Amino acid sequence: MATDTGDPIPRFPDGFLWGVSTSAHQIEGAAEQREPSVWDVFTAEPGRVKDGSTAAVACDHYHRYREDVALLAGLGVDAYRFSVSWPRVNSPGGLDFYDRLVDELCAAGVRPVPTLFHWDLPATLDWLERDTAARFAEYVSVVAERLGDRVSKWITLNEPAEHTLLGHALGAHAPGAQLLFDALPVAHHQLLAHGLAVQALRAAGATDVGIANSHGPTWPASADPADVEAAGFYDVLLNRLFAEPVILGAYPEGMGELMPGDVQQDLKVIAEPVDWYGVNYYAPTRVGAPQGTATEYGGLRMPAELPFSVREIAGRPVTDFGWPIVPEGLTELLCGFRERYGDRLPPIVITENGCSYDGVDDQDRIAYLDAHLRALHSALEAGVDVRGYFVWSLLDNFEWAEGYARRFGLVHVDYASQKRTPKASYHWFRDLLRTRG
Repeated sequence: MATDTGDPIPRFPDGFLWGVSTSAHQIEGAAEQREPSVWDVFTAEPGRVKDGSTAAVACDHYHRYREDVALLAGLGVDAYRFSVSWPRVNSPGGLDFYDRLVDELCAAGVRPVPTLFHWDLPATLDWLERDTAARFAEYVSVVAERLGDRVSKWITLNEPAEHTLLGHALGAHAPGAQLLFDALPVAHHQLLAHGLAVQALRAAGATDVGIANSHGPTWPASADPADVEAAGFYDVLLNRLFAEPVILGAYPEGMGELMPGDVQQDLKVIAEPVDWYGVNYYAPTRVGAPQGTATEYGGLRMPAELPFSVREIAGRPVTDFGWPIVPEGLTELLCGFRERYGDRLPPIVITENGCSYDGVDDQDRIAYLDAHLRALHSALEAGVDVRGYFVWSLLDNFEWAEGYARRFGLVHVDYASQKRTPKASYHWFRDLLRTRG
């Protein structure tokens, strides 16, 4: 991928929030000082993670958080999106760690933005069970009571679509279930947990609450009606199923009757008003009619019985992960959301955007971020109300089922020594933020 154009990135509005993101399980380590999560159970099973690794140590952020906050301060970001580990909070003294981290961030002038669930469910719980949503709300209340005097901006859940589909439908992520469409209750219970968490945060005085959902445009493989129909279904499953209950208070047509419980009553909770809507964007997906056989895409095995097939987006450069690079897809996505949801769409925050590349002189990452920021600015110019942008990620980290083979960080981590080395992209982003004034 070519480096950036050299032209200055257009100026974003005053008050635009600039940040970076991480998640607890991917960086904290100190696994012995928290309860096991579903990811601890999953990674202990041979063959689940490609390099056989676990996140028991990861980036050792639990012990090195002061060094990492200093990196944030040096970067000059406004905010740091991290996640709170529910299994750690359940452990004696576990919430003390987040107390210390929030204090350190505030002292450094970096706004803390906690995500309350980023896939590391306590191993004793199951999203197939409705009670897990109620248990989540109780946990959220505990965290908000402890941190709410210093934290104003909160994220309830991260990417419930991926946690449902990869973890419970296809078995590629924890907990490793292969339920296909029988995983839909997991989606509903996570969305219900989001609504209950919003209520709990409001009760604690929070006034700046959102959710981080992953989204991307869905492109039919051709104009053939079978491809168009399959792409429409995929769009419902990956985008609308998780956006519309939150934004509109309704499931897409035909999906509500597949959900458990008193769905209409639950939707009133799920649609508790949010102050902004988080979008994690990486790439569009090209989708066609089912091909009658199991296929593989992006390292995922897609069963033959799915009513669609995911196809390669040809003619595009790809990251080291093999993901296609389509910056204009971000503009298309955001403008499409505005067109679809109109005045019901809350202000948008890009809660994740980034790429996997090896090396410390990571010019390809610079080019990627440059192009996506220009695409984001185009959405702003088109009238989309975007309030912030968070790069994924501050640090190289444990990349779930890929183990340590993928490096998304602005900062290189030598996992043997835990040495942090800011990459060229770190310095580029720092300089960009300085010019923001």
